[in-house]
Amino acid sequence: MSLLAHLEELRKRLTRMIIAALLGFLICYYFHETILEVMLRPLKMVLPQTSTIMTTELTEAFFVNMKAAFVAGVFLVSPYLFYQIWSFIAPGLYAQERKLAIPVSVFTALCFVAGACFGYFIVFPYGFKFLANYGVGEITFNPKLAEYYSMALGLLFAFGIIFEMPIFIFFLARFGIVSHQWLRTKRRIAIVILFIVAAIVCPNPDVVSMLLMATPMVLLYEISIWVAYFFGKKPKKEENLPATTEEGETPAQTPTADENVTPEKDKTQES
Repeated sequence: MSLLAHLEELRKRLTRMIIAALLGFLICYYFHETILEVMLRPLKMVLPQTSTIMTTELTEAFFVNMKAAFVAGVFLVSPYLFYQIWSFIAPGLYAQERKLAIPVSVFTALCFVAGACFGYFIVFPYGFKFLANYGVGEITFNPKLAEYYSMALGLLFAFGIIFEMPIFIFFLARFGIVSHQWLRTKRRIAIVILFIVAAIVCPNPDVVSMLLMATPMVLLYEISIWVAYFFGKKPKKEENLPATTEEGETPAQTPTADENVTPEKDKTQES
């Protein structure tokens, strides 16, 4: 496929993804009040009685609802979006690998949504509880709606991307970039890096919240090792080459019975 054909294919896939995202946005905007309530629920559950959620701009609530509806629409059509990404990559794969388009797309979307759900149901309650009640006796906490939404949506996307680790390793293993042996040897370094990432991304600096975020990341790394083991690129079998001597030369072949003719026999035949 030529460069222009690749660009045309990319344009077609991006157009379909944009149309799907717009359709998802329109569907979710119809339920924007429900989406707003669902997104605010983790914060409302931990807010002190003296605190309220406020807006400081006239258009703030409107744009927050638009942003929430758009993100919800992306999650809604995520299987189709991942399918378009896979379809763009598929021409460079083998015929057997192309058959995995729909299963991999669905599994990718499930991992993305599972990561967002983990952040919403596990990390948000503990993290927001700590932050909302920090210094309550001296400071009145009145969170701003737009700032809360930006932080919450950023965390949801971060968890969604983190849970894509097995899919990411799947592609690296298929192309032979990593192997399950290499992942096993780097396990200790990877665990340290994952805990550092958890400490940076997690909104709550206490040990419990960091463990709640780092533990699934470590489990995903272990799952990725098995993904690389089952779906990784298999090494090619070595061909049966002739043995070489210590000097690196191929030893001479033993003459056959037809070739082993003595000079005396040749002279006798000539006479």
